[in-house]
Amino acid sequence: MEQARAAGATGSDAEVAAWISAATERITAYTQQLFEPTPLVVVADVAPEGLVLLPRRVRSVTSVAPVLDGDAGTSLPATAYRVTSSDVLGGVDAVHLRWGGYDDLIVGAESYNGGWRGLFDRWGAEQAKVTGEFGYATVPPLVTQACALLAAHTQAAAAPSDADATQAPGLDVDDEGNNVRIEDTTDDTEPLPPSASTGSTQVDALLVGYLNRGHSLIGGI
Repeated sequence: MEQARAAGATGSDAEVAAWISAATERITAYTQQLFEPTPLVVVADVAPEGLVLLPRRVRSVTSVAPVLDGDAGTSLPATAYRVTSSDVLGGVDAVHLRWGGYDDLIVGAESYNGGWRGLFDRWGAEQAKVTGEFGYATVPPLVTQACALLAAHTQAAAAPSDADATQAPGLDVDDEGNNVRIEDTTDDTEPLPPSASTGSTQVDALLVGYLNRGHSLIGGI
């Protein structure tokens, strides 16, 4: 909040918070990153050796299941995969399937049938659905700075003197430039579609090292 004020955002605490929220949404759409731990469901391709590269920083995984036609498939036990994270130096955000384990009470997953690895092979699933928590443990300082700058930029662009500017959603400005209405426009149930820019070339330049392009997400909590 104070950094946003220092960057130029003005108004009451609620108004500054609304500008920060609008800036955060634009940054998320531009970078396609999660800068706070967030529960999500991710669907990703399974490589031939059982490697599932995850499109976001992974913090923890609660379930892994094959994606099958007309059926979500049975969730694998934790013994059937391992998780690696880019939080570890040299690590990659991924789920490594077929890591081991078996269950002689599950048809097809018996030890003599190759366990969970053998069952996954017979499923022939090309994608896996991974449920867990994704995102950075803490917001990087550069992203915090970019958010503050964008909040101030967005507020300035919404001033009545700029007739061609598009003001932030959920914010009304009166004839004197005061914010008179604030609504929460954030939708936490759907991932934001990619955006080519935050609306500020300066902020875009600050965030270029955090761009995440490629896989998509489904779901979200």
